Amino acid sequence: MLPMVTLAEVARHAQVTAATVSNVLRNPQKVRPATVDRVMAAVRELGYRPNLTARALAEGRTSTLALMLSNISNPFYPEFVLEAEAAARRHGYFLLVCNTDDNPSIARAYLDRIAGTLAAGVIVMNTDVSADELAGIAARGSTLALCMWEGARTSRALPCVTVDYAHAGSLAAEHLAGLGHRRIGALLGEGSGGPQSLRLKGFVDTLAARGIDTEALPAASCRDSIEGGYEAARTLLAAHPRLTALFATNDLMALGAIQAAADCGRHVPHDLSVIGLTNIHLAHQFRPALTTVSFPTASIASIAVALTIDRIEGRKAKRDAYKVPLPELVIRDSTAPAVRTARRG
Repeated sequence: MLPMVTLAEVARHAQVTAATVSNVLRNPQKVRPATVDRVMAAVRELGYRPNLTARALAEGRTSTLALMLSNISNPFYPEFVLEAEAAARRHGYFLLVCNTDDNPSIARAYLDRIAGTLAAGVIVMNTDVSADELAGIAARGSTLALCMWEGARTSRALPCVTVDYAHAGSLAAEHLAGLGHRRIGALLGEGSGGPQSLRLKGFVDTLAARGIDTEALPAASCRDSIEGGYEAARTLLAAHPRLTALFATNDLMALGAIQAAADCGRHVPHDLSVIGLTNIHLAHQFRPALTTVSFPTASIASIAVALTIDRIEGRKAKRDAYKVPLPELVIRDSTAPAVRTARRG
């Protein structure tokens, strides 16, 4: 086995100091581009690989962040991971992804083993572990931040980066009401963080403000998945055949609703308009392409990473530096005016 190349050897080869090599590897934006090129050429030529364990011991912390999420099979999470990993890399950190499989025991085991040891900080997405329990873990010296929480009560002891869910639901309601829909059903998703109730509240409140009777608004709860949306939509359409539109609190359920409509002999959007929330990649790949409300995924991931690193490195976060953009309506092919969707007879 060949001996490991040291950082000092890279420095001698590049004719710079060891501190400069360290800066190039950790914070290249702080070093002149010509120096970065020279150091990286030396790194490649010598085959240098940093000893991350030794670095963590010397600095008293690791350069790894952890992202704990509930179910990697949900397409939203891989898309979020890509953005978070890129953001972590820009800050000189690695990203460790921890999938809890909607199991609070797995979540607690991850936190017990990585918080403050393998990971300098942990970004926790919706999970069955309560915010108060997470705050207790943070109080013992771990850096934790919440991200994309909705149904569960958050804790003032922990920062939380999230989207304006009520505004997202309101945008969906404005779109359907603007198309003339009055007989509207809703699919309420339930994930590990609880029901997606803020989205539904924003939707219902806006319909009511537009003069639409929401007292008897048909709604069905289901798992936030294509299968859950499919079954809930079939049940809702069978019980309320005169519905002209369905609102789903996430895209997966909306896609399931489109499939259910087809199996019930309803054409989308001519017989039934369907709108979702999130704007996952599958939404525009599906046919008909899904009208949805887009969450600012890249911004949320970037902000969550930056906020967590600020806390790790002892910088006081500036509240106005972490303002998340509002969701935006994306109109595609799954919605149409109600005059076209009303059933005859």
